[in-house]
Amino acid sequence: MATLQAMGAPVRGEAGIGYQMEPGYFLPPLQFDADELDAIMLGTRLIVARGDSALSEAAQRVSAKVSAAMDGEAGEAYTRLPLRAVSRHSEKDTHAGVNLGLLRNAVRNKAMLDIRYLDLREIRSRRVARPLGLTMFDDVWLLTIWCETKADFRNLRVDRIESAEPTGRRFRPEPGKRFEDYLKKLP
Repeated sequence: MATLQAMGAPVRGEAGIGYQMEPGYFLPPLQFDADELDAIMLGTRLIVARGDSALSEAAQRVSAKVSAAMDGEAGEAYTRLPLRAVSRHSEKDTHAGVNLGLLRNAVRNKAMLDIRYLDLREIRSRRVARPLGLTMFDDVWLLTIWCETKADFRNLRVDRIESAEPTGRRFRPEPGKRFEDYLKKLP
């Protein structure tokens, strides 16, 4: 509310009681420069091309909301941007037997997973893991975990995860075991 008031929006009320915007006031339409529009369009189209069905549908909804929130002609021009993102992989090929949505939700909700994994040397393993983050590369998604079994960070190719089951337990972020800690260790 303080941000809206600082922008000049006529807001009245009190914390804990409620707020109200004065009648007749409308928030300004979204304004983006050409590079920002390109970034939004390419980003959403990349997710449509490379995400699971739920993430792809969410990206389409985001793009439609951006277009609808812009002034008439600008919104129409946005939807006609000549920018494309294409994937040569199908969802089945990209994510193998594991549901990418399950992994995204586990990362978001800090839900421990029991993972069965087949590495590139064809060695199977079972891990109890804290799913910390997902990274999309050109040809593969990686799940970064804190592996309780190895007491260290691991990156698992999503297409090599044979199964991932929630354990029913949640974890709390601990110093040294967070995604940010993993990123700090990178060269």
